[in-house]
Amino acid sequence: MASNSKSVTFLQRYGYDFLLGSIAAFYVLTVPYTKVEESFNVQAMHDILYHRLNLDNYDHLEFPGVVPRTFIGALLVSIVAAPFVFTASLLHLPKFYALIIVRMALGCIILYTLRFFRHQIRNIFGHQVEAFFVILTAIQFHFLFYCTRPLPNILALGIVNLAYGYWFEGRFYAALNSLIFATTVFRCDMLLLLCPIGLQFLLTKKISLWGALKHCTGMAFFCIGLTILVDSIMWKRLLWPEFEVFWFNSVLNKSSEWGTHAFHWYFTSALPRSLLAAYPLSLFGLFVDRRVRSYAFPVLAFILLYSKLPHKELRFIISSVPIFNLSASVASNRIYNNKKKMMWNLLFLILLALLVMSLAVTVTTFMASYWNYPSGNALKQLHGIGFYNDTNEQWVHIDTFSAMNGISRFCESDFPWRYSKEEEINLQDFKQRNFTFLINEHPVINGFKCLFTEEGFSRVRFTFGFPPMLLVKEPKVYVHGNLENKGVINKSLPGCP
Repeated sequence: MASNSKSVTFLQRYGYDFLLGSIAAFYVLTVPYTKVEESFNVQAMHDILYHRLNLDNYDHLEFPGVVPRTFIGALLVSIVAAPFVFTASLLHLPKFYALIIVRMALGCIILYTLRFFRHQIRNIFGHQVEAFFVILTAIQFHFLFYCTRPLPNILALGIVNLAYGYWFEGRFYAALNSLIFATTVFRCDMLLLLCPIGLQFLLTKKISLWGALKHCTGMAFFCIGLTILVDSIMWKRLLWPEFEVFWFNSVLNKSSEWGTHAFHWYFTSALPRSLLAAYPLSLFGLFVDRRVRSYAFPVLAFILLYSKLPHKELRFIISSVPIFNLSASVASNRIYNNKKKMMWNLLFLILLALLVMSLAVTVTTFMASYWNYPSGNALKQLHGIGFYNDTNEQWVHIDTFSAMNGISRFCESDFPWRYSKEEEINLQDFKQRNFTFLINEHPVINGFKCLFTEEGFSRVRFTFGFPPMLLVKEPKVYVHGNLENKGVINKSLPGCP
């Protein structure tokens, strides 16, 4: 009996964490590769773990990107992951396993901060609301898929989760300090969330203006000093990364060069895709519990302010998802507890239908994402073919498209493999270079034989049969072998269409 009691207690305490963590881990294991938006932090983690103090070998000095980013997040995740990466190296596992480890470490950090926020939800709204919060989060694709991806937005999300938890706990200055840290270190655009929340605290007299200055000014200077100290060393110049990002995106307004969307895009595309069933439920939650409105309105203001910036991406507002899920959880709980009444019973059936539809959309979105990293799969397949002997270096050139769609330094193997990401090489010039293999987006290159191609997700096609949606794939990445390599000529491979 005592043993059963302990197991029940364990499930009650950690069952939700196990559920969310298992789904996030499944996404890591099935879709381990990363894209260009994650490249800085991925390469930084690799270099911290493998090059340590040898800064000259760090990737960011050769490929600095459009704007600099802070190393603080990469350092934190690397410290957590280091013992496991060290163990993997003792077992002589490929570096690819280190990529999985660092992503798992990041996921643990983000889900731990979400756990802190979730406990505050339970304290205010009760166990059932917490349960619905977990259910809605579990059947949404984007939040758990992104929580292991080393984006600056996700690093900021962990701090914002803490801020939400402090807010719900009544520790208002701690909430503001958390948002200041997220703004000055990870994402300058978190200022658009800090301002509405801080203004509400002032208007509702949760804090005073003098108290805010006294408690938060020191934190702001500390955070700025910390990021300047760390990043000036890592970048080898005096630097506050997020100030340069702010200047690039807001003052120079150059972020629009990466694409623009209409003002309403977050409300008509990003939020429906990320929240799924929680989107309509969150709107209902604003009506059924006035407590939710005090938490949701500053977040809505954050999205409205963000909507004025022309360049929009879902990840920019992912820190709003926990609050919307809270509102949806309150609505779901109210519907569930009143389902014996005729009108509410209809709403309960609609709730069940929304949950099932969300799960179906999540499965479809996962499958699309599974096929969305073609170059990572191509490099893995190339490593497994075995053209080489141990005496000759095998140079692989990776073009810009491939580097953006799945390949990082964690994907590289040891000798005899060597890699180049040299840019701006004309297709005609590859024949004069000493590359053994090419991974790029071009199907035909003089002097090279196309060995195989890797398909990637292209679009969704709707049908009148079952299933109603089909994923359309097409060749995205081509792997070529140098014709002067006898192993390439003699090897029987599928070639390219």
